Amino acid sequence: MQKPKLGVVLMNLGGPTSEESVRTFLYNLFSDEDIIKLGGGKAQNTLAKVISKFRYKKIAEKYREINGCPKGCMGSKYCLNRQNKVVSDCCSPINPLTELQRRTLEKTLIAELPQFEVKVYTAMRYWRPFGQQVMEEMIEDKIDHAVLLPLYPHFSWTTTGSSFRDWEDIRKNVLKSGKTPTWKEYTVKSYHLNRPFLESVNSRINEAMERFTDEERKKVHLIFTAHGTPIAEVESGDPYTGQIEETVEAIMDMRNRHENYWLSFQSRVGPSKWTQPNTEDLVTRLLEYGIKHFLMIPVAFVTDHIETLHELGIELPEELEEKGLHVEKLEVSGGLNDHPKFMQALVDEVKFRIEHVESSSVRVELKSTVK
Repeated sequence: MQKPKLGVVLMNLGGPTSEESVRTFLYNLFSDEDIIKLGGGKAQNTLAKVISKFRYKKIAEKYREINGCPKGCMGSKYCLNRQNKVVSDCCSPINPLTELQRRTLEKTLIAELPQFEVKVYTAMRYWRPFGQQVMEEMIEDKIDHAVLLPLYPHFSWTTTGSSFRDWEDIRKNVLKSGKTPTWKEYTVKSYHLNRPFLESVNSRINEAMERFTDEERKKVHLIFTAHGTPIAEVESGDPYTGQIEETVEAIMDMRNRHENYWLSFQSRVGPSKWTQPNTEDLVTRLLEYGIKHFLMIPVAFVTDHIETLHELGIELPEELEEKGLHVEKLEVSGGLNDHPKFMQALVDEVKFRIEHVESSSVRVELKSTVK
């Protein structure tokens, strides 16, 4: 009997792979009406062109400092660097790390779901591989069941919502071209309280705490940090901020609330009011109160990229130093990336969505550890 074909689509932000692509990446990002709410159209595109034109060189320098593929392309088969055999000095780490997550998840799902022929794809929102390329590949592969699995544990209309909307727009374009996606589709909207996900974050915290001496650990304050959100988004009902808070409290329950901890928000853009406190502002205030040891925990980012490696690991210490503030020790916990517990969390989410899938006369009964 032929096995049903299961396609799992990992959805992520994406990142540039060269200096030239930084400009296009920024344009794609700021022309997204789910990010900058100007309603799309000419005004939105004009703003995106202006921002990308004047900011891309400065942003490119940051990517150079955290270049993800210093010895050659480790990204997906759709990466132009891989296709052209180019070694980039300006590639976002999110590209090779998401590809690592894709390969690891596919290997794990093949082992855990022998009832299916499994293939895992990656659809990036703002750079290659784009959803259009992925959907067309899935049609060629004759996928029977598809699970859309965002690499965003917390739902926001600006991240998961934007990826889902883009996917639907692509489907309409594909249908117009005469191709037809025939699979049954399932979506994972959030998994911020998935037990293995929480355990993976807690594990990364434990690993990072080992960088402090026994005496220093008594003084460490945990700073959970997530990408900020405009207050207007929160007031409109976006659940992201509330889910972040739930994740933090669940993790601290695991830790028996032994450490002092705080929640802050980073990557603030523009003049509008954003969720508070801002990460840099919070650390500054704590330093002024005499606290000198910090562990920064990027709780909403599951793949290391510019917000974790550069914004927290490089920019934050530099900005504090420029203010004349002295930090005894500031560490950043590692991204989840291919942590075994995080991979299990993703497997659980897939299993939960397809546990009642039927193939011929045989019902596939799958146990899930999702809580």
